[in-house]
This record gives sequence, C-alpha cells and structure tokens, in this order.
Amino acid sequence: MPYHLHIEPSGHEMGCDNDETILEAALRHGFNIPYGCRNGTCATCKGRILSGEVDYGKVEEKVLSAAEKASGLALFCQATPLSDVIIEVREIGAAKDIQIKTLPSRVAKIVDLAPDVRALFLKIPITERLQFLPGQYIDILLKDGGRRSFSLANVPGDDALLELHIKKVPGGAFTGHVFGALKEKDILRFEGPLGTFFIRQESTRPLLMVATGTGFAPIKGMLESLFAQGSIRPIHFYWGVRHAEDFYCHDLLSEWQSRHDHFQVTRMVSRPDASWSGATGYVTAQVIHDFPDASAIDAYICGHPDMVFSLSDALQGAGLNPEHIFADAFVFAKAKTS
Repeated sequence: MPYHLHIEPSGHEMGCDNDETILEAALRHGFNIPYGCRNGTCATCKGRILSGEVDYGKVEEKVLSAAEKASGLALFCQATPLSDVIIEVREIGAAKDIQIKTLPSRVAKIVDLAPDVRALFLKIPITERLQFLPGQYIDILLKDGGRRSFSLANVPGDDALLELHIKKVPGGAFTGHVFGALKEKDILRFEGPLGTFFIRQESTRPLLMVATGTGFAPIKGMLESLFAQGSIRPIHFYWGVRHAEDFYCHDLLSEWQSRHDHFQVTRMVSRPDASWSGATGYVTAQVIHDFPDASAIDAYICGHPDMVFSLSDALQGAGLNPEHIFADAFVFAKAKTS
C-alpha cells in the first residue's frame, strides 16, 4: 500500500510506493527536485524530513552524517518511506515539462579532443527529439544492466547530434570500449535527460563556473546557451586539469573571450611541466583567493567529487548561501535492479 508524500513549501502531494525512493516517487509524478548521481554520492538531493519515518538507505558518513540525520536531513535518492512523510525541499520548475526517454542512438562521429578524451556524437532517430536543459546528462545503458553517466556538451537546439566528452578511465570497461572497439555507426541505448545541473534563468547574479577535466562538457553547453541568449551576466570560468595537454577546445575558448567582454577564463594545471607558463595549482584555492567574499554570486561546479565537495564547502565559508551553489560530481551511476 503506497504511503502519502507531501512536499513543502509547494504543497504538492503524491503516493510513494514502499519500495521506491522519495526521489523516484517525485520524478514519477512529474515533480522535479534537485538530484545528480542518484546513488547517494553527490548529496545534491539532500533535503529535510519534516514528519514521518524513512529508511535512510546506505549512505556514507561524509555525505550524510549522523548529526544531519538527527536534524532531519536525508538523501532523497536513497530514502524510502516507512510511513506517510512530509518533506521540505526546493523544487526545480524549469525541467517540469521535460520528458525522460529511453532511446537508441547511432555513433555518428568520434573525435579525439585530448590524449585521453574523446567526443562521441550520437544521432537519435529522425522521428525523435530530445528536449533537455544545458548541463543535464544522459545514462548510456550497458548490456549487463549497468549504466554510465555523461553530460551533454551541446545545446538543446543541436539535439540531432548529442555531444559527449568521455575521458579514458584506467581499467574502465565502457571507456575502454570507447577508446578501443567502438566505431562509427555502432548503436548505443541511453536514458535521459537527467539531473538538475542547469542555469537558473531567474537569477541575475554574476556567474562562477568551475570544472575539472571533462567537467567542461556541461559548462560548454551552459555557456553556449547563455551567449546565444545574449546574457550579459559576468562570467568567470575556472578549468583545472592535471597536465596541460588535457585542455581542449582551445579555439572555442579563445573565440568566446574575444567576442564577450563579460567572459573571463582561468586555466590551471596541477602537475605542470616546463612548457606550461600559465596558472598552476588547484582551482579550489585559486577561486577562494579570487573570491574571498562569494556572497553575491551563483556558482556552478562540475568534475571530480573531491573538488566539488571541497569547493562547495569553501564557498559557503566565503559567505555563499548553499542555495546559490549548483553542482554535478562525476560519479558512476548504479545499475538498475529491476
């Protein structure tokens, strides 16, 4: 028998089956609440239980501490109801009319961007369109039931070809396939669009955008959309990599800088060699150095989980309300069990 789920402050109400998470129930009923990885790792879906009982699921202490549980917080991608529940969470209205689809796609083009980064361009059936918001991601569905999440690097108007940036992971089965046997015209199935990492259009605050590695992919889509809209919100983009050869899209970044006076880029290398003459170190330290008072910005952060978590904490320490921090930590999504 389903439990009753009530969302504050919107007042939305729905049924929640006793074997589904609060996030699954909300999405099933068309109510969009913040989420990212859906496996209890990124903490994007953290919200408050105002009344009722839940099973918190398997979550690590660093993501949801015992003290946070005691204060009523839960990860809605993991929490399942044990009674009727009232929760408090900020809903995302911009994605409410976007349909999540499962579609086949054909590999139309493979492009090497950097020594360990490839762009896949996927063509969906001519009878289909994929509506999404710049910054969202899709899950590639594997034959063994697993899935791999990759951000969309293009903008919605270019959905005839979906652009993914894929970094080779040592020992990674799927990325090994991408850098090995995968060829043009191969078929890949995916589900999407997913996630709540996209620009909040209602805000006029300056934008801080930070990426490590292929975290540039969703940022690229966001920036292209903002420029196309004619937005003049000040933007400072920080991009951190280990080695200088890990950077890519050099011409595109140069074009953006030359055309948009309100756009600034800081590229950083954490393991430089003698040929690199730019900024060195880690983006977290540099951002906090440049923004000792971060209270007036909107921050969009994407990439390695360690960077995402540390920078989020540091920005809050610099005065930024967490409601103005939007993040996508790159973690593996679990295989569905049903």
